[in-house]
Amino acid sequence: MSTALTVEKYERTIARLRGRRIRKVAYHPLTVGDDGHDVEDWDFGAWHQPTMGVELSTDDGARYSAVWGSSFDHYGLEVFPEPMTAHLVMNGSAMVDVTEHPGWSPLVGKKLTRTEIVWSGNHVRVPYAIRLCSRDTVVWIAAGRPADRPEGGFYLGTDDVMVVLTVESAEEVGIPVS
Repeated sequence: MSTALTVEKYERTIARLRGRRIRKVAYHPLTVGDDGHDVEDWDFGAWHQPTMGVELSTDDGARYSAVWGSSFDHYGLEVFPEPMTAHLVMNGSAMVDVTEHPGWSPLVGKKLTRTEIVWSGNHVRVPYAIRLCSRDTVVWIAAGRPADRPEGGFYLGTDDVMVVLTVESAEEVGIPVS
């Protein structure tokens, strides 16, 4: 799915986002249905599940792809300074423009004042999420999904991408908020 990363490359890529303004956000959820053209549900209110990845386009024309991968010995969130087409074969996935979605619109067009990697607390260091912050808003992109169990919950470090739009949801998912 993606090429192997090093900690240094990953940190450098996330640092490059700082100071830029997001111009466009595109999700790449799975497709379902008999003909494979229906987009899988991805909007769950305070969190989204674009399963295959998120592409961010910035005001200077750069494009960043957030996908799941295993460069760090376990599934984690990987971010590359390349378009999504460099990491994802579009067969079985759709592209959904969410730039104007209420969860993203407070961050779109704002200068990213902080960009941080949220590393796992396990014995193997894996990037579970990135935190994108403007002066007023924070959004997390993570490798994770809802748990398939009656009591609910979430798993981090999976082969799925999710977006978390509120501090409360980040806490519920298990992403450290500070």
